[in-house]
Amino acid sequence: MSATHDAHDAQYRMRRLFNPTSGRCLDIAVDHGFFGEGAFLSGIEDLSSAVQTLVDAAPDAIQLTVGQAPLLQTLGGRERPALVMRTDVANVYGSPLPDHMFSLMTPNPALRGVQLDASCIVVNLFDLPDRPEVREACLRNVLIAREDCDRYGMPLMVEPLVMKESAAGPYTVNGDVTRIVPLVRQAVELGADIIKADPTDNPDDYVDVVRTATGVPVLVRGGGKVPDAELLERTAGVLRSGARGIVYGRNIIQHPKPAAMTRALMAMLHDNATPAQALQIIADA
Repeated sequence: MSATHDAHDAQYRMRRLFNPTSGRCLDIAVDHGFFGEGAFLSGIEDLSSAVQTLVDAAPDAIQLTVGQAPLLQTLGGRERPALVMRTDVANVYGSPLPDHMFSLMTPNPALRGVQLDASCIVVNLFDLPDRPEVREACLRNVLIAREDCDRYGMPLMVEPLVMKESAAGPYTVNGDVTRIVPLVRQAVELGADIIKADPTDNPDDYVDVVRTATGVPVLVRGGGKVPDAELLERTAGVLRSGARGIVYGRNIIQHPKPAAMTRALMAMLHDNATPAQALQIIADA
């Protein structure tokens, strides 16, 4: 009996990610420990407790790694958040930046996703200054993941990230829409079922990112921590531009009230709450 599945199989799993009424998704990323950077562990030192807090706040999905996915999958019943599973590890976030950079794929990524009952797997597609070898490694990872996803009926989320050097040392987000759009399009051409992309410097430009995705759902990455009001206004802007949801990590897990921030964002995505109403949800918690 063949292990190959048709495209409908992946669509069945994807349905778990998106709210049936709004068609949107809040995915909370807590996969930061995969990258080996101590600074990324703030707020998730006790990951089991952090995951429990997030599960209680009931987001649509939680993003974890192969090793930590059971922290989610052993909790609760059928109503627990969907699992988005990170399947590649890279060393591109260090300070100072390493001389040798890599991006490596978990073996049999889609099969591991099936075994852990994930709703999709996620793979990076980095565009780093003067590091074509890292982009090549990412392209190879995406191609491998696409083949494995087709074999096992697993949706593939690709994370096209354009980075730039900073005076402080580590890479930072490059929000230039003219750089983001071609990388997003490449991810779509490679067969991404979902795109996870950075916000643009000019929020009004995000319509170009959504358009170039050609119908593939776009979820917007949160990046570094920013003030609540800024985050909520940015969220409203990308939703107006047609984004199908958000993938926020540090802006939730490092928040003094992570459950309240989760509920506030869910209200924006699924109940069309305004940023002011969302801020009030946080204040009232």
